[in-house]
Amino acid sequence: MFYAACCHSLLTMTPGAISTPISQRRKLRQRRRAPCPRSHNRMDPFEDTLRRLRETFQVGHTRSAEFRAAQLRGLGRFLQDNKQLLHDALAQDLHKSAFESELSEVAISQGEVNLALRNLRAWMKDEHVPKSLATQLDSAFIRKEPFGLVLIIAPWNYPLNLTLVPLVGALAAGNCVVLKPSEISKSIEKILAEELPRYLDQSCFAVVLGGPQETGQLLEHRFDYIFFTGSPRVGKIVMTAAAKHLTPVTLELGGKNPCYVDDNCDPQIVANRVAWFRYFNAGQTCVAPDYLLCSPEMQERLLPALQSTITRFYGDDPQSSPNLGRIINQKHFQRLRALLGCGRVAIGGQSDEHDRYIAPTVLVDVQEAEPVMQEEIFGPILPIMNVRGVDEAIEFINRREKPLALWSSGYWPRPAAGASAGMTASCT
Repeated sequence: MFYAACCHSLLTMTPGAISTPISQRRKLRQRRRAPCPRSHNRMDPFEDTLRRLRETFQVGHTRSAEFRAAQLRGLGRFLQDNKQLLHDALAQDLHKSAFESELSEVAISQGEVNLALRNLRAWMKDEHVPKSLATQLDSAFIRKEPFGLVLIIAPWNYPLNLTLVPLVGALAAGNCVVLKPSEISKSIEKILAEELPRYLDQSCFAVVLGGPQETGQLLEHRFDYIFFTGSPRVGKIVMTAAAKHLTPVTLELGGKNPCYVDDNCDPQIVANRVAWFRYFNAGQTCVAPDYLLCSPEMQERLLPALQSTITRFYGDDPQSSPNLGRIINQKHFQRLRALLGCGRVAIGGQSDEHDRYIAPTVLVDVQEAEPVMQEEIFGPILPIMNVRGVDEAIEFINRREKPLALWSSGYWPRPAAGASAGMTASCT
C-alpha cells in the first residue's frame, strides 16, 4: 500500500492543477481514476532482497564448511547475548516463565546449534554407496548439495524454537534463508527482526515481516525449499503455492493427538504426565495430548488424580501461578472459551477475557460430534472420551484424520507389518 500511495500521489499532484479550466480538470479526474503504471520492482517489497540472496548463493559464498560454521556460531552468540531479552519477550507474548522459556525455547535452539557444529563436516562428506551392474566402472556416491534459497515460515506457539531450529538446518546445509517469523508473537518477532541479522551474514540471510497478505505475496516467488510450521489450513495454501514451481516442502502441521489410558495404569502417574504436557504453554503445543480415551471406570479414578496434579502444579488459584501460560490473543481465547460449552466441565472451566486466561480444564460426557472433538484444541482443555478397550480406541482413532502424535499409557499393541508411519508413540 505504501508504494501504491506514493505512485498515486506522483500522478495526482500536477503543478497548476488548482487553476486549470474545467475541461482540463475533467482530464485530471480521469487520470486519477486510471490505474497507476506499475513498476514490478517498486510494487514488490521482496524482489530486491530475494535477488540479492540468490546472487550470493550462485557465487558459492555459502558452500564452505568454514562459512557455515561461522553462521552457526553467530546464531549461538545471538542466543547467549540476548537470553534475558528473549525470556522477557516470551513472557510478554505467552506469559512463559523463565524456566519454561529456557527449557522449551532457548536450550532446545542452543542444543540444535551445538549438534550441527559437532557434526557439520561429517554431514557434508560424500556418502559412498554400493555399485550396481550398470555402475561397476564408475565412482558411486551421494553428495549433499544445498537447495539454494530457503523460505522458513514460523509459528507463534514456540516462536523462538520453531523459528531457529529449522534455521540451523538450513544454514548448516549451506543455503541462503528468508525467515518469516509469526506476526502474532509480536515481541519475539521484533527481536528476530532487529537483533538476529546482526549475528549473521546479511548477504545470505534476511528477515521479512508481515501478516497473511505479505506472506501471500512472498509465496508468489519461487523458492528452492519451503519449511512451514502451522495449521493444516495454511499448510494447504503453502503447498498450493509451492506446487506452481514444484518446490519441495516440509509441512509440520498440527492434529488431534489421542492418549489411550489402559485400565491397568496407575491413575496418579498418568495424571502427572498428561497434565504436565497438556497444560504446558497453556496447551498450545502441537504434539500435546489433545483428548483421552479410557474406560468409564478409569475415568472415575483419573479425575481426582488430575485435580490433585493440577493443584500441585499451579496451586489453588491457577490464574495467579507464574507457571501457567496465557492464550496468545483474543481470537484464540474466544475460540477456546466457546469450546468450554462442550460436554460437562469436571475440572476448571474458569476464564478471564482481560487476562486471556483459561483455567486447566477437563471435560467429560463429551460427544464425538461436538466442536471440541472436531478441531485441534490448542489450549488448556482436555476432553475425556469413553471406550471399552484398546480395540475400540484403535477403531476410534483410525476413523479420524491421522494425528501428529499418539500417547499411550499401559498396553498398546505393536503395529502390524506394513502399517503406515507418521505418528510417534509414547508409552507412559
